[in-house]
Amino acid sequence: MAYTSIGGTTAGSRSEGVELLKASRFLFDRYRQLGQVTRPTVVLPALIAQTHTLKEVAATAHPSIRQALFRLGSRYAEYVGWLVQESGDERGALWWTRQAVDLAAAGGDHHLAAYGLVRRALVTLYRGDPEQTVGLARQAQAEAVPQRVLGLAAQREAQGHAIGGDHAACMRSLDRARSLLARSASDSDEPVIGTSNLTDPVAMITGWCLYDLGRPAEAAPILDRELANISPQALRTRVRYGVRRALAYAAAGEIDHACHLIRGLLGDAVTVNSATIAIDLRHLTRVLGRHSRNAEVRALSPDLATALRLVTP
Repeated sequence: MAYTSIGGTTAGSRSEGVELLKASRFLFDRYRQLGQVTRPTVVLPALIAQTHTLKEVAATAHPSIRQALFRLGSRYAEYVGWLVQESGDERGALWWTRQAVDLAAAGGDHHLAAYGLVRRALVTLYRGDPEQTVGLARQAQAEAVPQRVLGLAAQREAQGHAIGGDHAACMRSLDRARSLLARSASDSDEPVIGTSNLTDPVAMITGWCLYDLGRPAEAAPILDRELANISPQALRTRVRYGVRRALAYAAAGEIDHACHLIRGLLGDAVTVNSATIAIDLRHLTRVLGRHSRNAEVRALSPDLATALRLVTP
């Protein structure tokens, strides 16, 4: 039997399956790096092709390598789902998340189903639906899954409570997330589930949540501190939280500083072209619009409007 991969046509022996697994694992990290510095549509075709290759080869692969191929294929599919959401296609994102769960199950990994709920909760979070976000995150925490998945689910639950205005429940969920993520460890060579670009994800999400809870003056310095720890190469991550930081300062009344911060991000926002980042850009536009007499706002407005038009699907 032969299969076609990005590198060409190869016979499906065990040794070749092992080589495909090694090459695809190496490529996965490169694709994640590329996804940080360019728009989703640049990366998606290759990612989708590689996902299909892993799935097809795994179906007839030697039993000793089959499950590992399916599991890696599931991580490709999960990443595709995230980038599809970044491109503004929620339905497509949910479809790819289901594919990821199915591929993981075929590979003997039933934990990704719980993380699939966390991913679905990200979609409802950006829809502004606290009830579904909290419900999906709690459903994920009801599963017997690794500490990292539980921690990410608790973190998502906190974000759901934040958009619902429940400060106490949000802080309890963040405390639980910190405890769970501190206890999580993996010596596996499989890709890390969730972001790998935040040194302290719970601290960053605390700043994120405080803004949603109507406490922007508390959120801003936390976002300042955590943004300083993000690698310059993690451009998409820097823009995501940088826009949220500018939004926090604007909502706290520091309009000139907010304008200064966002001006330095507009070019990068267009480069990564994220539908989810565009949501915060729209919020920022509305906040700054209340200060239309401010000289910094007047100077920024044309560039902000252009950037928003370019990143909106």
